[in-house]
Amino acid sequence: MLSSNVFIASVCVMAASVLMTRFSGAMIMAKLPPTPWVERFLNGLSVSVIAALVASALAQGAASDAAAVAGALLVMWVKRDVVLSMAAGMAISALCHLAAPA
Repeated sequence: MLSSNVFIASVCVMAASVLMTRFSGAMIMAKLPPTPWVERFLNGLSVSVIAALVASALAQGAASDAAAVAGALLVMWVKRDVVLSMAAGMAISALCHLAAPA
């Protein structure tokens, strides 16, 4: 078991490394001219992160997560509204968890 000093030091080192990578990325992007490839990459990045989070949740096999994703996909297919589909998915997930708590 880690002592509290080691734990606090570890969290500080991880926070500093995340902060440095975030700032260095912004500084590099400010210096370099954006190419069409970089712009496409940055535009698709948020979608790929959300897709990875959803795939990770589905891989764990919770039926409530699958129901939430299915509902969000249905709302997205019908309404073509990202915010509404995310809200629907969160609402379905919350209702499933309230109906059948773990």
